Amino acid sequence: MSTSDPSKLISKADKLTKLSLTRWSADWKSATVLYEQAANGFRVARNYEKAKLAFEKASQGQEMLSSPWDAAKHMESAAALAKELRNWAEVIDFYRKASELYMQCDRPQPASDALAKGARALEDALPDDAIQLYTDACVILEDDGKEQMAFDLYRAATSVYVKLEKYTDAAAFLLRLGLAADKCNARNSQCKAYLSAIIVYLYAHDLKQAEKCYNDCSQIDAFLGSDQNRCASKLLSAYTEDHKACKKVA
Repeated sequence: MSTSDPSKLISKADKLTKLSLTRWSADWKSATVLYEQAANGFRVARNYEKAKLAFEKASQGQEMLSSPWDAAKHMESAAALAKELRNWAEVIDFYRKASELYMQCDRPQPASDALAKGARALEDALPDDAIQLYTDACVILEDDGKEQMAFDLYRAATSVYVKLEKYTDAAAFLLRLGLAADKCNARNSQCKAYLSAIIVYLYAHDLKQAEKCYNDCSQIDAFLGSDQNRCASKLLSAYTEDHKACKKVA
């Protein structure tokens, strides 16, 4: 039997995991090595479908061997291949599974990163699912008290909301970023987030919400004395004057 043939490696590994009259226990250690070799072989040959399936089996093998970290790595590899195959449902499932496995290792940062990778893969194809993955990735870091590591995720989710023209949701996520920045004493990021939320409301032509957002944020000392506050004030004044002028012309 050729040990370089990925299909034969899979077949041999499968036999090692099946019980029979002569095999009373599965040899997951040997089988997992074969699944890993087969997965890499299929990937090199650009047979992404079979490589994906082999990485799934390798991940299962590592789980059986009580190695969730390696299982998570293989699941991420399967997810990346599912992305190449444009199998979006599997992209979601595999990255979520990888995240869960990382959490079993008590590693929230890689767990969040796995969800973020899935979100980036889905932004164009399934933007609503991408937002959910970004949100869940943020929650993992928030729960771990590492909000500062989530700043880019807040911004990425906001960007998707804006593309979907869900401006209220976009502004709400920016305010969430502002709150996270406040917890981290990241004053500049906090003030930029509040200014951005006000701008989003103005872009949506919702002056009432923009003014309310400005007034609410101005209750926070860090924003009240900031350059971003002064910029927001000028923008609101300019928008109000322009709105009045348009009414007069009309």
